[in-house]
Amino acid sequence: MAGRLNRDICVAEIPGLGSPYGYVPSFAAGIAFCVVFAFSMFGHIFMAVKNKTWWQFIFVVGALGELIGWAGRTWSNKCQYQTTPFLIQICSLILAPAFFTAGIYVILGRLIVTLGRHTSPISPNMYLYIFCTVDVISLVIQAVGGGMASVAFQQDPIGNTDTGTRIMVAGVLFQLSAIVVFSFLFVWVVLKGLKSRGEVLRETKVRLILGATVVSVAALVARAVYRTIELLQGWEGYLITTEKYFFALDGAMMVLAVVVFNFAQPGWADPWKGKIENHSNVSQGDMVQGSPYTVEGDVDRYRK
Repeated sequence: MAGRLNRDICVAEIPGLGSPYGYVPSFAAGIAFCVVFAFSMFGHIFMAVKNKTWWQFIFVVGALGELIGWAGRTWSNKCQYQTTPFLIQICSLILAPAFFTAGIYVILGRLIVTLGRHTSPISPNMYLYIFCTVDVISLVIQAVGGGMASVAFQQDPIGNTDTGTRIMVAGVLFQLSAIVVFSFLFVWVVLKGLKSRGEVLRETKVRLILGATVVSVAALVARAVYRTIELLQGWEGYLITTEKYFFALDGAMMVLAVVVFNFAQPGWADPWKGKIENHSNVSQGDMVQGSPYTVEGDVDRYRK
């Protein structure tokens, strides 16, 4: 029966034939996550338009990717053997977190302008260029590995998934290493900022955006660690075939990563929203290359 199964169409559950997931994806959980990500997405759209912080659409795209991925899992509840929803959720849920990390990179760049260029070892724009390039490379690696492994896993009998899985693990670890390096740089900037621009960091909105960034980064790291262990166990391992762990360590972590910025607005990190203009009295630490610190100078340097 399994050899004659057409995976391009939706068929009812067949006793004795397992799904690619190792379980039947929960319909209720799928709907719940779809609703949460939809609300987050529309919330980011509203605030981006209201505040004219167009770069906030990075989070919109990420939330949309999560929404599509969970819609695919919800679809799989009724069509667990069908290839299309299975591949949709794999691709979307691999791609979406990269937009959250990209948004965080932009936030740090904006904070550097607020705190002063001297607080960072590299220019603000370089965070976006370097780390987004790393994200793209890691996503390509994960996509190639995921495609190879999923095709092999759906063969009857199951093909060799080891090569594809190892490639996916390499991609996840590459992405995780970038997040860890970014985290060290983030701490560096905050500590330097505390020494010379502590009055800025004591502002409520700045503290909230810093806290939200910490929560989001922690959630992204937790998900990457989970994904790494999950894949190392193989496509028939305990973690990948137990849905509750996917809920808690992937779905819930990505909810935290994006929803936290619905409350601590990314636009609060924007240096053109009045935070640096109110702090003209700066210390000697704000002297950059022998020239007095100025708001205009930092804004110009941000663009370089």
